[in-house]
Amino acid sequence: MDTNTKAHLVGGPRDGSTIDTGGDALLEVEIDGMMHRYVRTTKQHGEDGTVYNYDGMVAPDGGEPGVEDPEARVASGEGGRGGPRREALSCGSAPAGHG
Repeated sequence: MDTNTKAHLVGGPRDGSTIDTGGDALLEVEIDGMMHRYVRTTKQHGEDGTVYNYDGMVAPDGGEPGVEDPEARVASGEGGRGGPRREALSCGSAPAGHG
């Protein structure tokens, strides 16, 4: 069985480009000092290429100062799964109009 080694990039700064790859599940392309990630899909492009979707941009060292500070997030009480912070109702209280 032949291995597909051409990646057709969809989205991001290299949208529409085709590059040679080893068939990796994740491609990282460096552009202007930032890493742009493309993730392999199950779709084929033509007879000799695999489609890779754009997954976003990251700094080569893994993060940018000030963008994400886990300690600050925990200290502010906005931890958890990334959703909005919810206040719990105390026992015996009901929302307005229900009671």
